[in-house]
Amino acid sequence: MKRNTKVLVISLVILLVIGVALLWWVIAGIQENGDKKTTKAQLEETFKEQNDAKEQNDAKEQDIEKQEITEEDAEQIPEEDTQEPVTIVFSGDILLSSYVLNNYENSGISGVISEELQMEMQNVDLTMVNEEFPFSTRGTQAADKQFTFRVDPSYVKILQEMGIDVVTLANNHALDYGKEALSDTFQTLDSAEIAYVGAGESKERAAQPYVTEMGGKTFGFLAASRVIPEVSWNIDNQQPGMLCTYDSTELCEAIRKAKESCDYVVVYVHWGIERENTPQDYQRQLGQAYIDAGADMVIGSHPHVLQGIEYYNGKPIVYSLGNYIFNQDIGSTVLLKATVTPENETNLQLIPAYASGAKTQKMDTASSAELYQFMEGISFGVSVTDEGVVMNQQQ
Repeated sequence: MKRNTKVLVISLVILLVIGVALLWWVIAGIQENGDKKTTKAQLEETFKEQNDAKEQNDAKEQDIEKQEITEEDAEQIPEEDTQEPVTIVFSGDILLSSYVLNNYENSGISGVISEELQMEMQNVDLTMVNEEFPFSTRGTQAADKQFTFRVDPSYVKILQEMGIDVVTLANNHALDYGKEALSDTFQTLDSAEIAYVGAGESKERAAQPYVTEMGGKTFGFLAASRVIPEVSWNIDNQQPGMLCTYDSTELCEAIRKAKESCDYVVVYVHWGIERENTPQDYQRQLGQAYIDAGADMVIGSHPHVLQGIEYYNGKPIVYSLGNYIFNQDIGSTVLLKATVTPENETNLQLIPAYASGAKTQKMDTASSAELYQFMEGISFGVSVTDEGVVMNQQQ
C-alpha cells in the first residue's frame, strides 16, 4: 500500500514537471511569435514609408521635368504678333496765304478745307505735310527773291485743326525772313506739339528723324531739300538752317542711322522743277539712293504740280504731291494715303482734290477718274484702280 502510494506520488511529480516544462515551452513560443509579428509589422511600415517617399520624389521629379519642358516649349513658341496696319496721310505744299487766312477768319477751318478731306487727315495714325513758310512776325525779307512768305504764329491753330502731326521745313521758303523767323517757327511748332524735320538750330537737329511708335512698329521721318535759293541756307553753312541733299551722302547717312532703330523710314524731299509733271533724272537717282540706304518710302514736293509714282525694289517713290493749300485755285492735287502692313509692305491710295476760292475740297467721281488716268500716264510701271489704289505692275 505504502509502495503504491509512493509510486503514485513520484508519477504525479513527474507529470507536474512535464506540465511545467510544456507550459514554459508554450509561453516561450507565444512570446517568440509575438516578437516576430512585431518585427514584421515594423518592417512593413518601414517599407511603406520608403515607398511613399520614393513616390513623392518621383512625382517631384516628374513635375520638374514637366516644368522644364514647358519652359523649353515656351521659348520655342513665337510671341503673339501684336502689330497692326498703320495708315499715314501725306499732302504736298501748304501755304497759309492771305486768301486762305481770309477764309479762315470768315468761316473757320471749313472755309479752308472741306469736311471730307478734314476727316481723311484726322482719322489716320499720322498726317505729314510740307510747310512752305515760316511762322513768325520777325526777320528781314530775303533780298532778290520773287516770292517770300511769312505767317503769324497765331495761325498755327489751322494746322492743329486739320490734324497735322509732322511738317517738313526743308524747302526754299523756310528762311524767307532769315534765321530769326526760322527759330520762331521751331518754337511755334513745339508749343503746338507739331513735330518738324529737315531743319534745326544745329546740324544734328536738322538731320534728326521724328520717331514715333504706331501699330507695334517704330517709324522714323526725315526730310531734306535739293532746292534752296542760296548756299547759306544749308545747315553746313549757317545755323539755324536746313538739311540739303544736292549730294545724297548726308541724307543717306541719316537714313542708315534712322534705320538702325526704326522699322520703317519715310523720307520727304523737296526737289524737281516747278510746273513740270515729269521728274528729273536726278530725282529718280536720288530716290533710289535713299531706298538703297534704308528708306521704305520717299515723298516729294516743290514742283507745285503732281508728278508720277514709281516702285524701286518694291518700295514707292512719289515724286511730287503738288500744292494742297496755297493761293486761290489748284487744278488738281491729292492726299496720299499710305497703309503699312505688319509685313512692312506699303499700299497707296490717291484721294483726289482741288481748290477753288482758296478752299481745298474733294473731287467728284468723274474728275477723280480723269485724275487716276492722268497719274497712270505720268507714272512708271503703276496702274490706278477706280478707287484710287496704286498697283505696282513691276511685281
